[in-house]
Amino acid sequence: MHYNSIGGSTSARVQYNALLRKALMPTDEQFRALEKKVEELTAHVSKLQDTQAVRDLQYKYGYYLDKCLYDEVVDLFTDDCEVHFIGGIFRGKESARRLYCGRFRKNFTNGHNGPVQGYLLDHMMLQDIIDISPDGKLAYARLRVFMQAGRHHEFTDETHPLRQWWEGSLYENVYAKEHGISNMKVLNYRPVWHADFDKGWAYTKPEYVPYYKDTYPANPIGPDELEKPKPPLWPDTDVLPFHYPHPVTGKEVKLSAPPNITKTLTEPRP
Repeated sequence: MHYNSIGGSTSARVQYNALLRKALMPTDEQFRALEKKVEELTAHVSKLQDTQAVRDLQYKYGYYLDKCLYDEVVDLFTDDCEVHFIGGIFRGKESARRLYCGRFRKNFTNGHNGPVQGYLLDHMMLQDIIDISPDGKLAYARLRVFMQAGRHHEFTDETHPLRQWWEGSLYENVYAKEHGISNMKVLNYRPVWHADFDKGWAYTKPEYVPYYKDTYPANPIGPDELEKPKPPLWPDTDVLPFHYPHPVTGKEVKLSAPPNITKTLTEPRP
């Protein structure tokens, strides 16, 4: 029989080490619990990554739009996208191109894809609420928009008059993951209020931005469909439906039309 330097036989030490290893090895139950925890953490990290990808996509959309990079904006959409704007629905990427490149680019930059001298369009996006579907294929976001826009007096002409305005809006958007990349699937831009810079929102005229009245092709740059009912424009108001339930009760928020209030007839400020 052989003895080691710290006492005891070599075979006893081997048996002790074997028992120690066995004691330290996880049981099947412990191993399954560990696998479950890894799966949960992996799903949580994936959700965080998807949330950040949607936030990045939306903010990049904003930076492109602010600088009138309309080709780049359209490239962010899925082929089967929808864009809701001022009572119109544009269905599909080519219809979205009709809005961004047909209407916006023609009116704001004379057909140039990019910024032009003397034109301001800054719209800040904030208060984003982003939710990912259980299968990770879709995402939903609600954001607030605060816009400052207008044209410098040295860069006006007959088709681009002097104008400065404020705009407050909401987004309720849907995003789809295609080939591992998030794309914009539904962009629902809902203006809440508009106001001339000098007069403020207390004197906003009705239909500050006119609703669409005709669809494409009767209107060459019009939508494919008119929204019914028309979304309200300030001073009319409503609540744009939330894509998420109440965070405490778990219930859908019930919405009702605001009460009718008799308008006070006053002289508009000059």
